[in-house]
Amino acid sequence: MTPSALDGGAPPSLPAADTRGRQQIGFWTCTALVVGNVIGMGIFVLPSSLAPYGFNGLIGWVIVLVGSLLLALVFAQLARSLPDADGPFDYIRTTLGKVPAYLALWAYWVSVWLTNTALVTGVVGYIEATLGPAHAIPPMVFALTLLWAAVAVNLFGVRAGGGVQIATTILKLLPMAAIIVLGTWLLATSPTVYAAHLPTTPISTGAIAATTTLALFAMMGIESASMPAAHVRNPARTIPRATMTGAVLTVAIYVLVCTIPMLLIPQRELAVANAPFALLVDRFATPGAGHWLALFVVISGLGALNGWVLLAGQLTRTMAQGGTLPPGLARNNRFGAPAHGLIATGVFSSITVAMSYSQSLVSAFTFLVELVTAAVLPFYLCCAIALGVLWFRKTDGCRAWRTLAVSAVCSLCMVFAFVGLGRDASLYALALIVAGVPVYLYTRWRNGRLRARTMENKA
Repeated sequence: MTPSALDGGAPPSLPAADTRGRQQIGFWTCTALVVGNVIGMGIFVLPSSLAPYGFNGLIGWVIVLVGSLLLALVFAQLARSLPDADGPFDYIRTTLGKVPAYLALWAYWVSVWLTNTALVTGVVGYIEATLGPAHAIPPMVFALTLLWAAVAVNLFGVRAGGGVQIATTILKLLPMAAIIVLGTWLLATSPTVYAAHLPTTPISTGAIAATTTLALFAMMGIESASMPAAHVRNPARTIPRATMTGAVLTVAIYVLVCTIPMLLIPQRELAVANAPFALLVDRFATPGAGHWLALFVVISGLGALNGWVLLAGQLTRTMAQGGTLPPGLARNNRFGAPAHGLIATGVFSSITVAMSYSQSLVSAFTFLVELVTAAVLPFYLCCAIALGVLWFRKTDGCRAWRTLAVSAVCSLCMVFAFVGLGRDASLYALALIVAGVPVYLYTRWRNGRLRARTMENKA
């Protein structure tokens, strides 16, 4: 599939795909991208965030987990049915057209570098809250240093970034395993402790909808294996397997590690805990172990930052090759990394990092979470609809009725989540999409001039 075959075409100065120095990644790296990008900072504070809602939080969490698994099925099926596509941009463009693909991916693209901002400010904030401030380094400078370190790693290519992702994913799973072992041990030796602090908050539809927003941000990244599709060995087989493996593993981890503290720590105490897992370990295992857990939280956040920086570069390259961003952003360096795209998104993230430190860090982080969640939902919805379009077209591998069922139910889940965001966040997402229209029109105009100039030179 070449971009020039579609509406608007790619800029004539670019090949359909820049394969210079291309590196390839396999199943384990793709799986690490899914697990590592989903399990970032959110999992370590989610039990406290959901605690005020009681069992509403668990119900909302289950809804998001079901939606996440359905979304994983959507991306797995799209990768299997469109093996030559360069990730989600091509999935949507092939089925819904270039304009919907651009608008959905524009909002998602902005959400990716905003996610990097949220992650790096969250890491610095967590370090200062648990380990004490680094007086020698101003927080903003510290955050920018971490951000550009992640950019530098990925400038050495997708295999370098993927290697870091595998290592940090393994490290971040260690405290998760410790929490699960502790919870299982308590269930076997003192089962009554699980019934001592059951939440008493009544069940309500409004509370369930509110918790879905909190949980949805924590589950972002299910699509990660499909983003570097051009660098994946045997994408029709590798991406679906990695997506489903990563999704199932992540869902299992989230269910276990978020339920355990909710049932073992009193609701009011858990709701105000800055580090719920450290509180759990200190109370039921080894007092003072919270500082060690804080180290793994930082590693988890940095690993997620590395993965999202990798995706930011790959997505920028794909959109530029498709003619919807300036063509220079598609160029690779000698390591096969989209250097211009990585640097551009690094600059944008740096600007929002600087802006976030001009106000309360908590309020800035909360705003970023709402904006990122609102921005990513249209992208997820378009991908779910794209699968339905493939079913109506009777595309190979998409003819079964279950394909349509997955598409329909996943679409409904995304709509429900969007309603749960509320008016303000929805307006943020709409404004973000509208802001991309001038960029699209300018890029089309510029590419049109390049095509006209090329035709004149040939004549």
